[in-house]
Amino acid sequence: MQPEGSAKRLVIISDAWHPQVNGVVRTLTKLCEQMEARGFEVTIISPADYRSAPCPTYPEIRLALTHPSAIRARIEALQPAFVHIATEGPLGIMARRACLKNNWRFTTSFHTRFPEYLRERLPVPLSWSYGFLRRFHNAAEHCLVPTLSIHDELVGRGFTTLKVWTRGVDRELFRPQTDVDLHLPRPIFLCVGRVAPEKNLEAFLSLDLPGTKLIVGDGPDLEDLRRKYPDAAFAGKKEGENLARFYAGSDVFVFPSRTDTFGLVLLEAIACGLPVAGFPVPGPKDVIGASGAGILSDDLREAALGALAMGRVDPDARLKGFSWEACADIFESVLTTIGRAAASAPRGANSGAVTSTR
Repeated sequence: MQPEGSAKRLVIISDAWHPQVNGVVRTLTKLCEQMEARGFEVTIISPADYRSAPCPTYPEIRLALTHPSAIRARIEALQPAFVHIATEGPLGIMARRACLKNNWRFTTSFHTRFPEYLRERLPVPLSWSYGFLRRFHNAAEHCLVPTLSIHDELVGRGFTTLKVWTRGVDRELFRPQTDVDLHLPRPIFLCVGRVAPEKNLEAFLSLDLPGTKLIVGDGPDLEDLRRKYPDAAFAGKKEGENLARFYAGSDVFVFPSRTDTFGLVLLEAIACGLPVAGFPVPGPKDVIGASGAGILSDDLREAALGALAMGRVDPDARLKGFSWEACADIFESVLTTIGRAAASAPRGANSGAVTSTR
């Protein structure tokens, strides 16, 4: 491979891509827009390029069915200057194998707490899952992580070469609006996201709160929760301007998840002027701690009522530092020319400097 012929050609390998709707896909979509605006030629290698099969318990997530040699040949044919492996699924594993086999440098990112998600469904010890992830990411020149809390937790688990990678929000789409009436009893406590076990939605739905508890999103638990909590409102999946109006027409955003690594919905809610209630865990602790736009407590009802008492928040004052431009700045700063990895510093070891952006 001779990457110097395409000095700004970037290949991103991701097992998560459109038509999926989640934080990983939104982050990578916005990143691609930013990098292309900076003159990079970006190619996404995703399950859309191959035959695929539904992921067990997540049928909307497709798992690519191809041979590792096909991924290696695809990367070689693209002649990139940079390779970034965004996920630890089948495509990510095959791309990592190709890079190591050819002694190519690459970067990775940690988006999702798969060990905790897997433990929700199967009796797999966290130490096993994190052991796999540690080996996966420690082979990279840099591993980007979404928050300082996740950075520090992963350092404690033996991860190396970590760097904190912020997120952003579309301030033109997600904005305060005063003319939205959702035709529900006020106050409206809103939760947006996938309706699945790992989102801990029952911690929200079981709360004794005034007004309306509103869930926006789709997922495998939707019908069960509708039957179990008939007094709650379930709007289903919403996108774009329609989603923005649900935020703007609510009074408090409640984030009951204990396993998200960031929570882009937190930024979307704040951008629409909503105070946030959540648990003091990674993700909310970093976003709300940095913005002051809500209340965190181990008593989620206390946090929700405290956020309600705050009233609406000023997005301009609360969202400083959270932008897609800053996200792309950090990403560009860690890109490493594919070149050849230094033989004197074999990747995959647990030694090495740990870096962070604080």
